[in-house]
Amino acid sequence: MTTVRLTVGQAIVRFLARQWTERDGAEQRLFAGCFGIFGHGNVAGIGQALLEAQQTGTDDLRYHQARNEQAMVHAAVGYARMRDRLSTFACTTSVGPGATNMVTGAALATINRIPVLLLPGDVFATRTANPVLQELEDPRSYDVSVNDCFKPVSRFWDRVNRPEQLPSALLAAVRVLTDPAETGAVTLALPQDVQVEAWDWPAELFDRRVWHVARPVPEPAALSRAAGSLRTAERPLIVAGGGVVYSGASAELSAFAEATGIPVAETQAGKGALPWDHPAAVGAVGATGSTAANTLARDADVVLGIGTRYSDFTTASRSLFGRPGVRFVNLNVTAFDAAKHAGETLVADACAGLAALGEALDGWSVPDAYRAEARRLSAGWNATVQRAFDQGHGPLPAQTEILGAVNEQAGPRDVVVCAAGSLPGDLHRLWRPSDPKGYHVEYGYSCMGYEIAGGLGVKMADPTREVFVMVGDGSYLMMAQELVTAVQEGVKLIVVLVQNHGFASIGNLSESVGAQRFGTRYRYRDPVTGGLDGDVLPVDLAANAASLGANVLRAGSVKEFRVALREAVASDRTTVVHVETDPLAPAPGSDAWWDVPVAEVSELASTRDSRARYESDRQAQRPYL
Repeated sequence: MTTVRLTVGQAIVRFLARQWTERDGAEQRLFAGCFGIFGHGNVAGIGQALLEAQQTGTDDLRYHQARNEQAMVHAAVGYARMRDRLSTFACTTSVGPGATNMVTGAALATINRIPVLLLPGDVFATRTANPVLQELEDPRSYDVSVNDCFKPVSRFWDRVNRPEQLPSALLAAVRVLTDPAETGAVTLALPQDVQVEAWDWPAELFDRRVWHVARPVPEPAALSRAAGSLRTAERPLIVAGGGVVYSGASAELSAFAEATGIPVAETQAGKGALPWDHPAAVGAVGATGSTAANTLARDADVVLGIGTRYSDFTTASRSLFGRPGVRFVNLNVTAFDAAKHAGETLVADACAGLAALGEALDGWSVPDAYRAEARRLSAGWNATVQRAFDQGHGPLPAQTEILGAVNEQAGPRDVVVCAAGSLPGDLHRLWRPSDPKGYHVEYGYSCMGYEIAGGLGVKMADPTREVFVMVGDGSYLMMAQELVTAVQEGVKLIVVLVQNHGFASIGNLSESVGAQRFGTRYRYRDPVTGGLDGDVLPVDLAANAASLGANVLRAGSVKEFRVALREAVASDRTTVVHVETDPLAPAPGSDAWWDVPVAEVSELASTRDSRARYESDRQAQRPYL
């Protein structure tokens, strides 16, 4: 047997550089590169291996320097999502705080079903120097480290305590990363002494390996049952989720909707599955949805969910699909999601499943009157959106006006990126995407701080598109460091920094539960009241962005903002456009509910009133059994 003598770190880098994926005949690298921040847990192992690969040219795995461990996972997620989960990044950190900083990123990746490989350093496998710096000592077991925190947020987890364990761990890790039904964060914990150990590896471990990503087809009996349910429907509705986009099934969805006449509503991950002006498109669905989609959802007799995991925002906390006897047909590559709401399960790739359903329903269509109703509701909602874009609020602009200006400036292939605060709700309702990749809002975890890092990954995945990162001041303050990485790498982003001096989204939520926006404004502490309700803090986030190397433009009105946007598009540098908005400006509502419990007893009248509304609203919740 031919062998190659390498350290564990060198073997990992060589293996990762030679993994490819294939779908529909197109091949691409599984790992586009490796993000990393080095410390004593990985600098001598993975760090040395990446340096050697770069200087000798033996292994093509480009290293990218990051500023925050959580952020580099977000960047990897943004990249992988843009690449339809067929390509991603590895992320390496030191032991201890560097590793645990990645746990939030791991949760985000797994919740959103996005592949990313995490390589945290670990304590010594030999235990000769215990306790080492940053080691968590667990008196119950010497086999526990902080990396055990990754277990519940990873789809596969292993600790490589001996070199000979590495081949099976690597193959298992890539198997999970490339399986659309199983994918998420994969963690290989690497003890720092093991990383530098040399071993004689079988040469075939480093052969070019292509992982074929299948398109599972529906089981015939399940297909027959699903088609039978749809043929009996009078008011069906499609809920298109992220699985439609990842499968590249937009053309199939369009053809299916046109042939059957079933209107298409979209989740956060599925928004853009159809162009916003498609005849069958009725907009966003759920708690952050359009009144068009939600009106149809309330009276739908059959709901065809395609690639959706039915989050509480999509179902309005199970209060939206209210017709007695409503049935669900769930087309999903993951059996776990296909079985939700006791629906007819159709376990298949979205593209293959839609093609099969289309054939099974050949000649069947909804009544013409239902098609016309959906178009009328959609037209009414589109008029509402335009009024929100043009409302002329003052003296500070409304956030909806800023979104309208960005949407108008963005080209048909450009991408908007967002994650948390009030922006995702407004974007879901109001944004008008023309391309399946034009809308990139992380709302599985809605992680504050994802925006700039995720936007970096999006732009790296497709440099031909302009990327508009929408971020509020709250999220910006949590994680803006990857502006430095964008500048360093020459990756151009357009960051729209919306300043409203607080947590506006939670402020609205706080008010709705009778908590009077407590703790949601950025204010000095008032010496008289003792509360955080004094003057506005003198924070200059635009100056902060400039200090990180970005070009910065300030806008004081919608007119000035439009001018700044055009300048940002024309620039070849990462540009931050800072604009202040009124957090209390009106925005269109969804006419749907979201379940956030309210204190059952209180001395505050505002809380008692909110509790009464809550008791009334929750009556609409259904078990969907």
